[in-house]
Amino acid sequence: MTGLLGLTSPLWPIRYKPLPDELLSSWLVRLAHGHGMKVQTFCNLLFGNQLQVWNRDIDRLAPPWLLDSLVLHTGTPPEMAFGTTLRVFEGIVAPKFKLSGIVQWVQSMKMYHRKREGFGLQYCPACLRCDPVPYFRKTWRLSLKTFCVTHQCRLLDVCPDCSAPVSFHRLDMGRPEAGVDLPLCTCHDCGCDLASAPIKPPEVIDEEGLEALQRLLMEIDALSIGNPSQLDPSALAVLRHLTVMMLSRKRGQHLLEYLTDRFGLTPPAIAPGNRPFIETQSNATRHTLLVMACWLLCSPQVRLIQAYEADAFRHNHLLRDFTDPPGWYAQVVASIDPHRMRPRARAC
Repeated sequence: MTGLLGLTSPLWPIRYKPLPDELLSSWLVRLAHGHGMKVQTFCNLLFGNQLQVWNRDIDRLAPPWLLDSLVLHTGTPPEMAFGTTLRVFEGIVAPKFKLSGIVQWVQSMKMYHRKREGFGLQYCPACLRCDPVPYFRKTWRLSLKTFCVTHQCRLLDVCPDCSAPVSFHRLDMGRPEAGVDLPLCTCHDCGCDLASAPIKPPEVIDEEGLEALQRLLMEIDALSIGNPSQLDPSALAVLRHLTVMMLSRKRGQHLLEYLTDRFGLTPPAIAPGNRPFIETQSNATRHTLLVMACWLLCSPQVRLIQAYEADAFRHNHLLRDFTDPPGWYAQVVASIDPHRMRPRARAC
């Protein structure tokens, strides 16, 4: 690639390295703006019109041609460049990444051309406020991450002023060249400073469940920056299955109703869709689901049996569509005798 700025040397004059836990897309936009260029112009010079960047989820797909180019032109070690992608979570948080469809625990962008219409990218206003150079983190793309452990701040997934989804790659679109000087924490739609959003603590639905979720998030934060982590993929698999049960519209499935009644909550708003997943839900909804699911897993042998005896679900729901459940969970399910009581009739 020798076309950028007419250079013959492979190294660019601006060679920013990824910041801690930085997303690939965030790093790429910072590089473009660092060269005083709009994002699309920068990418067209690098890759031409044949290799499109912004009509796909590059953080999730991590195309080798993009990573190889950034490694070559910035002098960044390959492992550091790969560390900006969501694929660092593959095999632990998400069992296997797919080219399309839902990837477990990765928020869906709901992409239409270069637009993002889903709750795909969250942010902590306190982190952005503290950053010398505002940037976006990998963990903010995860469905599990509903609040910042460092600042005890609830994450936001839209602009606080205009409710537009976060799309910092569109920040310079429709603006003069001065748009490249705007910080990444600027809303692309209305110009609001996302870092100025109110800092609110996570909702305490249940202290035990919230503490369990916080421990989980601390392990995710460690994994994301390359530190040792004690994350248990089997526990994450069960946790997600419980959220699937809560969101299910199958006959006889009342787990969400049971739990919200128990905690005295109004049922959370579920994003529309034929088959809702936690990866398409808002931060507020996910937080409610995750705290309640963590509460169940703090004592699954007792609390799942109690929920079953309260007719919150049918016995077969515990393993339905759950491929390769961990042994400890299978033992809990086996301990729940489907014949120990006659489920009472209930309107569905």
